Amino acid sequence: MTTVDPDFAREAAREARRARLFTRINKADTWFKVLGLAWITPILKAVAGDNPKAQMKDVWRLLGVPVLAILVFLALWGTLAPRVQTSLGAIPGPVAVWSSFTDLHEDALEKAAKERQHNERVEARNERLIAAGKGDEVKDIPFTGAPSYYDQIWTSIKTVFFGFLIGSAIAIPVGILAGLSPTANAAVNPIVQIFKPVSPLAWLPIVTMVVSALAASGTDGLLPKSFIISAVTVTLCSLWPTLINTSLGVASIDKDLVSVSKVLKMNTWTKITKLVLPSALPLIFTGLRLSLGVGWMVLIAAEMLAQNPGLGKFVWDEFQNGSSQSLARIMVAVFTIGIIGFLLDRVMYALQSAFTFSNNR
Repeated sequence: MTTVDPDFAREAAREARRARLFTRINKADTWFKVLGLAWITPILKAVAGDNPKAQMKDVWRLLGVPVLAILVFLALWGTLAPRVQTSLGAIPGPVAVWSSFTDLHEDALEKAAKERQHNERVEARNERLIAAGKGDEVKDIPFTGAPSYYDQIWTSIKTVFFGFLIGSAIAIPVGILAGLSPTANAAVNPIVQIFKPVSPLAWLPIVTMVVSALAASGTDGLLPKSFIISAVTVTLCSLWPTLINTSLGVASIDKDLVSVSKVLKMNTWTKITKLVLPSALPLIFTGLRLSLGVGWMVLIAAEMLAQNPGLGKFVWDEFQNGSSQSLARIMVAVFTIGIIGFLLDRVMYALQSAFTFSNNR
């Protein structure tokens, strides 16, 4: 009868636990990267005992270097900004910009409180009318105060997603068709090459006139006209990266898989859903990420030029205002636009990681 060394058994069990731990860490690493927190992985590995010295080098590269770069940027900004004088005074430094952000935050809270008070008064009025038997006089009185900074951010986010979704609904089917059919590709390619370089500033007057002509005179539609104008402009400028990448992804499908689909006599719908889309998804998502980034940039320009509600209008209004706080508020908006653009890309990257597969997953 063979006996097992207890020390050997404990060591084997310990190694098995370590292997399971590292497997979980590696799985979590994908989502850490999605969230921009890739530096957490080497910390977890170091704590688990996987070559701590080497892992700390990765922590320095992934976390220490970016933090150091940000600190250097802030130091240079704080040092050089006061030396640049404009008609509105010196360029604001980090402290002034942060102070301006806190002012905007407090202003947004005050406006939100006023809106709540207004809604409560309207609700109380309607309840009194109903109790007095005057239900026909009940009406919803909208709050007419100026939108807060957060309201304008939310307006821009809603607009860009609306335009982006419309563009994607057009670009993906057309891209699949162009990728599957050389004839369709020959028809679509000239249109793409002509309209892809067109600036949003050129599309905006055309879109404004068309939407204004189509809008029912004297009536309000489901969506504000300014919202539709900005969203359609985003659509026209952002659909091209998705269309091009979708077409390329579909056309690049492994020929052996195409041959298998012919052997199995797949119909067109089955071929697209079971073969084409799964194979082309990585490039499709690359196009979607590019399109969303383009759409976000286009939207800010469209809002500035057309004076439609949103972050772009906020920047333009502050520029026209010309107060001592305008520069700081514009810089707050610049950082807000950049951070939101980064977060939108992270959202698309998370969806890409959830619905596509790489060699490591």
